[in-house]
Amino acid sequence: MTIRLDQALIEATIRLKGAGVEFARQDANLLMMDCLKADRDLLFREPERLLTDQEQSVFEELVERREKREPISHILGKREFWSREFIVNSHVLDPRPDTETLIELALTEMPDMEKPYRVLDLGTGSGCILLTLLAERPKATGVGVDISLDAMKVASANAENLNLENRTSFIEGPWFANVDGKFDLIVSNPPYIPDAVKGELQPEVREFEPHLALFGGEDGLDCYRHIISNAQSYLCGGGWLGFEVGIHQAQDVQKLMQIEGFRDISCANDLAGIARCVFGRI
Repeated sequence: MTIRLDQALIEATIRLKGAGVEFARQDANLLMMDCLKADRDLLFREPERLLTDQEQSVFEELVERREKREPISHILGKREFWSREFIVNSHVLDPRPDTETLIELALTEMPDMEKPYRVLDLGTGSGCILLTLLAERPKATGVGVDISLDAMKVASANAENLNLENRTSFIEGPWFANVDGKFDLIVSNPPYIPDAVKGELQPEVREFEPHLALFGGEDGLDCYRHIISNAQSYLCGGGWLGFEVGIHQAQDVQKLMQIEGFRDISCANDLAGIARCVFGRI
């Protein structure tokens, strides 16, 4: 039985709302665009268009996946971050708008467009932080570190897609274990969710994102402790260390940095007014 495009979207929206998807209509639109390989305008230009049997089948499969709360980015295989498109899948965290706060603050500490900054990104995942910084600073080079080989494959593919592979290298391993040299900036969005709150997470996070990149011990601060206590050996004089932090963690991370002798420590809020990033220098 054939169905009109607009009716298919209405039915999909109702199903996604019933499954608890927050932005049900938006996600239905994105899935339809992916199904038809079309832009958003088509949805408004041709609402009466009849879907073919093949299109109905593909759309139904996509909606079923989202109904099970699989992240929309995993279904589409991509996510926009800082106006660039990044490949994402189940091996990496979904780049989030909150992390753009880290980019903003990092770029203020890299003001010279002509300087060959060296950047180290610990727990690089999709590479969205490192690659965005290198794209914004054309003379910079960087190293991304991740314990997951599957994550590094995603980051490498993103570097190639953004034509940054010549200025980027990736190292497999835990934190600083296989890192050599000094850096002007070390950044990290480490696992920071306390172990005890796993059951409170949205299904998209709890069931589909890599736990290795999510949970940071009993209080969520284990990774910060390790990075902060070792970072100075890898920073140039005056170099910066910057983190994304979880809700209510900024003050604790600032204290950890103070204990290790970092100075000029600052904190930045995300668009929701939550203290989201902490930076300090040696």
